[in-house]
Amino acid sequence: AAVLPGTGGASPPPPPPPPLPPPQQQQQQQQQELTSLFECPICFDYVLPPILQCQAGHLVCKQCRQQLSLCPTCRGSLTPNIRNLAMEKVASAVLFPCKYATTGCSLTLHHTEKPKHEAICEYRPYSCPCPGTSCDWEGSLEAVMSHLMHAHKSITTLQGEDIIFLATDINLPGAVDWVMMQSCFGHHFMLVLKKQEKCEGHQQFFATVLLIGTRKQAENFQYRLELHGSCHRLTWEASPCSIHDGVAVAIRNSNCLVFDTATAHLFADNGNLGINVTISMCCP
Repeated sequence: AAVLPGTGGASPPPPPPPPLPPPQQQQQQQQQELTSLFECPICFDYVLPPILQCQAGHLVCKQCRQQLSLCPTCRGSLTPNIRNLAMEKVASAVLFPCKYATTGCSLTLHHTEKPKHEAICEYRPYSCPCPGTSCDWEGSLEAVMSHLMHAHKSITTLQGEDIIFLATDINLPGAVDWVMMQSCFGHHFMLVLKKQEKCEGHQQFFATVLLIGTRKQAENFQYRLELHGSCHRLTWEASPCSIHDGVAVAIRNSNCLVFDTATAHLFADNGNLGINVTISMCCP
């Protein structure tokens, strides 16, 4: 006979418990929960050691703390400086995401490694690559050329893999930069000749090529710089740097053609110096 509702009979079995997430997913969730404890309430970056707290125990990152007098959470005083040693110990056991995780970086790092990595992270915003200016523009790689064309209209662009970079008035006193763009192989390259004092009282010229692209893309190219005189020739071959590294890094690492003023005058014509620039693709 049928059992009518409310008149007895076996109750339905309880639903099965939800399946546990895999161990790796559990570990990621725990890491995210831990790192969220270190989020600065102002900039949402992470509060890293040395960690200072307000009198109620709330945290603010070092950069934001320097601009505040009151805790943004409880409005209590941020002075005197109180170290949170317990949170510092926890921070040493946690891996923090790179600050450029939202733009594609998947690395997680110990807090001591974060600043060094983020300074060279491939996913950080690109700075204006134009040397000798105080331009503080930052943006995506795709926006660099548009910025250069609109904000630095004096820069000339030449097409082709073999061009002449003409630096005029090389006898101008003081530090001077000459810049030109070269477009070939579907990419843009920035040619830079820089005159500066690397040693006191001794002016030198530094010539290099930068790719408007990533470090990985730069590995696919080679460039050659040549100075021609009636009886002399000076040649330099290398891989271009990415604009992420910039001219300063190339000079610091001597990854550029370096010559003094006497050599420059040897190849110059009426104070103008022509540099043959050849871009080629590396063989796979």
